[in-house]
Amino acid sequence: MLELIDISKVFNPGTVNEKVALKGLSLTVNDGDFITVVGSNGAGKSTLFNAIAGVFLADRGKIMLDGRNITFEPDYKRSHYIGRLFQDPLKGTAPHMTIEENLALAYLRADTSTKPFSRISRKEKELFREQLRQLDMGLEDRMNTPVGTLSGGQRQALTLLMATVVPPRILLLDEHTAALDPQAAEKIMNLTREIVKRNNTTCLMVTHNLHQAVSVGNRTLMMANGGIVLDLTGEKRKDLTIEDLMRMFREQAGKEFDNDRILLSD
Repeated sequence: MLELIDISKVFNPGTVNEKVALKGLSLTVNDGDFITVVGSNGAGKSTLFNAIAGVFLADRGKIMLDGRNITFEPDYKRSHYIGRLFQDPLKGTAPHMTIEENLALAYLRADTSTKPFSRISRKEKELFREQLRQLDMGLEDRMNTPVGTLSGGQRQALTLLMATVVPPRILLLDEHTAALDPQAAEKIMNLTREIVKRNNTTCLMVTHNLHQAVSVGNRTLMMANGGIVLDLTGEKRKDLTIEDLMRMFREQAGKEFDNDRILLSD
């Protein structure tokens, strides 16, 4: 279980550029939750993910994972059990290294049973090949190919595999299909569903697609002004329409939804 308790973060405090990014945010994420996160421009979605991943220290509040306080744990330590994908397919991989080398780095970082300077065994290489085969992109036959030569969709699929080759406790997906063409985006989304379901991974996914927000996973969060204004699950989320979601946001946030990317998406 992941718990965020009264998390606040202000950037550039006391200056003309002061920005309240998170304001007393509390959230409990249960094991196996697949949560979609949507919100207005500047609502705090990516800042929330940065707080969970340990990119910065919160000004106030506490972060607990499985009963352990990780509030002051740096991001490189959290990367052992928190996987993350970004919108940009170029992030998260080393372009001049091969597919196999990228997977090996991800595996050694996430597998706490390995020691520094460990080597990848033949068995582990076969594991990489089998997992690449499941992507259905032919990458299992291109293990020695530099990652920089892959398409955006192939690279994002590889990044997804790298983040889950050792199933993480928490998987953070920050609009990970937004920069892809529709066909590649659909394939990556299907792969995401399959991997999350197969590993029963606890997952939070920021999306600009309201159709995904109400149909993917088991829970929908809507954010505004650095806080959570809607948390929908169970019967409240069942048969929820986009029109319902927009109306509920307006009632709770006291304003219209103003994320241009969402409003212009299908």
